[in-house]
Amino acid sequence: MIRSLDRLTRPKTIAVFGGKEAGRVVEQCRKMGYEGEIWPVHPTKADVHGYPCYRSVADLPGSPDASFVGVNRQLTIEIVRELAERGAGGAVCYASGFREAVSELADGDDLQAALVEAAGDMPILGPNCYGFINMLDGALMWPDQHGMLRTESGVAVLTQSSNIACNISMQQRGLPLAYLMTAGNQAQTGLADLACTVIQDPRVTAVGLHVEGFDSLEALERLANLSRQLKKPVAMLKVGKSEAAQLATVSHTASLAGNDKVSSALLARLGIARVKTLPELLETLKLLHLCGPLDTNEISSMSCSGGEASLMADAGVGRNISYRALRPEQLKPLRETLGQMVTLANPLDYHTFVWGNGEKQTTAFSAMMQGGYALNLVVLDFPRRDRCDAADWQTTVDAIVAAHRATGANAGVVTSMAENLPEDVAISLMREGVVPFYGIEEALAAAEAAAFIGVAWRMQADEPLLQMSPTAGEAVTLNEDEAKRELAAYGLPVPAGLVEMSAEAAADAAERLGFPVALKGRGVAHKTEAGAVKLNLKSREDVLAAAHAMAGVAQGYLVEKMAGRPVAEIIIGALRDPVAGLVLTVGAGGILVELLEDSALITLPASPEAISEAIGGLKIKKLLDGYRGGPKGDIVALERAIASVAAYLAANAAAVDELDINPLMVLSEGEGVVAVDALIRRRM
Repeated sequence: MIRSLDRLTRPKTIAVFGGKEAGRVVEQCRKMGYEGEIWPVHPTKADVHGYPCYRSVADLPGSPDASFVGVNRQLTIEIVRELAERGAGGAVCYASGFREAVSELADGDDLQAALVEAAGDMPILGPNCYGFINMLDGALMWPDQHGMLRTESGVAVLTQSSNIACNISMQQRGLPLAYLMTAGNQAQTGLADLACTVIQDPRVTAVGLHVEGFDSLEALERLANLSRQLKKPVAMLKVGKSEAAQLATVSHTASLAGNDKVSSALLARLGIARVKTLPELLETLKLLHLCGPLDTNEISSMSCSGGEASLMADAGVGRNISYRALRPEQLKPLRETLGQMVTLANPLDYHTFVWGNGEKQTTAFSAMMQGGYALNLVVLDFPRRDRCDAADWQTTVDAIVAAHRATGANAGVVTSMAENLPEDVAISLMREGVVPFYGIEEALAAAEAAAFIGVAWRMQADEPLLQMSPTAGEAVTLNEDEAKRELAAYGLPVPAGLVEMSAEAAADAAERLGFPVALKGRGVAHKTEAGAVKLNLKSREDVLAAAHAMAGVAQGYLVEKMAGRPVAEIIIGALRDPVAGLVLTVGAGGILVELLEDSALITLPASPEAISEAIGGLKIKKLLDGYRGGPKGDIVALERAIASVAAYLAANAAAVDELDINPLMVLSEGEGVVAVDALIRRRM
């Protein structure tokens, strides 16, 4: 069990080991006004930037809260062991040449294991890690320059990449950075563990993560729970694919459930907003810092140009945001202020009739902000101040701030191009509680993310994720009839069927079931390709002919009653993700699987709400709703069928590697569903 990270992240005493990099850490702490004690350790130097040097861990005057270990990889392990024995609060391991370099250095894995063993229960960050910057206390475990300022409150940003962290530290967007943290190899302590620590700092308002691979699902769940409890939202930029990705080879499920889709489903379940780019992450954090999660996805937009209004409208297409129409009570003050030439709409082009008139702009902006929108945006690109006069633009900024103060509504200024908002203006807007957004797409991404968190927090939190390691042993593919029996026991409707070993017996079974029937060869994984499935057989002779034709590949026969004509065909699948465990896939089935690529993921255990939401988001939902006057599908029965599969997976989580039901026939409303094909791979 790793000790608390609080001493490491908020240190009152800092020890630094090494030469140039250690000296930079001392220099950065001095520049930022760190008020704690600094203890340099060096075998020959008398002092580092005026701080007297000690010769070893044993010579230190006490047990340091945080240590920066900037020496070679072999010596790093020795120093970490001595610090752990001394009861130190934690260490940043700067050296590289561990697991990240195993392809070049054969001992990389062994050295990383030795480092973790040496640390024991003392927290360590890295190796191959720059460390962190705490701008609340001026405590920097950081061996390089950065662009950050001291702040009394702000957001925490965490990343595996030290270079990404350097880049973020140089942002000129007005975002107050309280913590900037890196985790390197995450040999012992991961990003989610760090985030769980800093989110509990009362001065932190929101958390952003740049993640290449999830290190601990348990820690991620803990972070999500803390986010809800403390009302501090979390946003994430998730990139890359799972290192241990396991792609299924016997079904369609793998192609529908790529690692990226699993990541999205996992984060959605946890109420963590996902963004696509670093600029989107930073803009989202600004909005969350000032406004927190949004109550709704309804936003307003104002600009003095029809071109900008069109850009805002087009950028909203495909996003879960709403430019709700103006309310009747907004129309009169807007008309009186803006005149008869302006079309009153949302997004609103207010023209230039009030340009430079602060009083009228304040009135118009206030009328828009009184419309009950979750966020009110004004598009405003500043001119170059080295060549142009920006006085009228500042008048507009002042009017936005005045309207925000008068109404108390959430407000933001949006530039269509990032370079067109000076940093000092952005900082002043942040101080006034108005969000300075750099870029239209980024602003709408932020609004979408904040609205998602608002919805997630209003809903009851899901049960803890289903986490169960697979049992030992090889996975085997069950016969279709065996798979159907297992699923039927949990309530999945399957066709009436009989298993026979000879062609004659299969023909007899067909007569007992009643024609038409389907005949399938047992023990064949890819039945269609092998010619081991024949449908709609209407006589004994048809069954005999079909059975003799597939006798060369079949190990017995499954005879089933043909299902009725479906409204739609659905696939229900599941496979084991290396991080999230078993995940459930629902989508358009039958021959439409590859054509439509229409699917949704459901993490387990599955709630009725999650199942209903997954179905509602499918393209094929139009068919289920009765497309162009056609019959409606039995959606209630479909939801029950998915729930029964989810129950089966929960009960057999350690055994099942893969499941594929394709197709599940959805019959007309009131007639139910039937699973006409099923595949299960499980460990026996």
